[in-house]
Amino acid sequence: MPYPEPMRTQELIGDSAHGERYAVVRLLVEGERIVEADAAGMAEELTGLTLLEAAAIPGETLAADALANALAPAFRATPSSERVAVAMSGGVDSAVAVLRARPDAIGVTLRLWVDPAGPDGERVCCSPAAVIRARQTCHRLGLPHVTLDLRELHRERVVQPFVSGYAAGLTPNPCMRCNGAFRFAELLGFAKRAGAAALWTGHYARIAERDGRRLVARAADPLKDQSYMLATVDPRLLERIGFPLGEETKDDVRAEAAAAGLEAATRPESQEACFLAGDDYRSFLTRQGVAAKPGPIVDEAGTELGRHGGLWRYTAGQRRGIGVTASEPLYALAGDTRTNALVVGPRRSLARTRVVARGRMYLPARQVQAKLRYRSPAVEAKVQQTRTGFALELAEPVEAVAPGQVAVLYVDDAVVGAGVISHASG
Repeated sequence: MPYPEPMRTQELIGDSAHGERYAVVRLLVEGERIVEADAAGMAEELTGLTLLEAAAIPGETLAADALANALAPAFRATPSSERVAVAMSGGVDSAVAVLRARPDAIGVTLRLWVDPAGPDGERVCCSPAAVIRARQTCHRLGLPHVTLDLRELHRERVVQPFVSGYAAGLTPNPCMRCNGAFRFAELLGFAKRAGAAALWTGHYARIAERDGRRLVARAADPLKDQSYMLATVDPRLLERIGFPLGEETKDDVRAEAAAAGLEAATRPESQEACFLAGDDYRSFLTRQGVAAKPGPIVDEAGTELGRHGGLWRYTAGQRRGIGVTASEPLYALAGDTRTNALVVGPRRSLARTRVVARGRMYLPARQVQAKLRYRSPAVEAKVQQTRTGFALELAEPVEAVAPGQVAVLYVDDAVVGAGVISHASG
């Protein structure tokens, strides 16, 4: 009879600092259980606990942060069909999501890259302060919380493509890339390691069944709907994802948080494009070394009207900052990267009725509602699938369609396709 394999023993060390204050935690772990702990500042002794149990122990801020940094790289838990991993930002929406996932819930917060030169880095959803708020919410509810430090990976996979896109004359949407190609993959990987059967987030969206397939769908509250931002999430992942706030209004969610005594009930909304840290994208791109190469401003006939300070400083539909005097207001129509010319024209020239996008159709469709920016209304469109994505014939002209933005296609409330706009014409 073969002998059982010995349990793996590993040493986990984490630290945290703020100014001159410093904390360090050292754990010796066999399997999933801590057999030795040096963790001053924690509210309870950690020796004898599993990693899952230790993640629920509160402590002084730096000590708890150091423990989180020690646990994250090796975190594992025995699978449970009742356990739900909840992505937490430190705001009210994810706080209510974890509240509803009790009793066998575990919170997880991604520490993402934030520009240290930005003016408001502490408010964003992935800052150190947000991580602490999310952890405190979980610990107040007696739930474990884990922090994943993904700053460098986030900078490589989300921030740098954003910078490169603008440098190439596009208007990219980094939040779509973060959700569709980065954030959910990391969160689902963690959920598996944590033994969770599902991953929940605080997004305002729903999941709909169409032709035997699960698709992201609009939330019940049109004012808070985030289905557009989730449109590039692979439908195959939705078997393990839940959006518990999809039927709610923001007022309902804040009231539920207040009734539970959660501080997040009155917390303001986090900002979009969190890595900008509250800054203007032009200032951010300048700090990232994107060259502002001057060039001509021309009308639609090619006549030079003035000079610009860099194509990436302008986006389709922009009126302010053109700096050219004319008989009628002029708008940025497009940037010609071959000649480094900014093409401007009257507002009527912004209208586009044909759009080509690189992406995917999740279900076959001929007639859809197409949403071409997060804040723009959807318009009726005919869609034709192409080898690399789809082409749209819009039922009515849409202004300021920008290459680099994402076209999201709906049938009823369900997202049936999404792709990055590569070309638009009248």
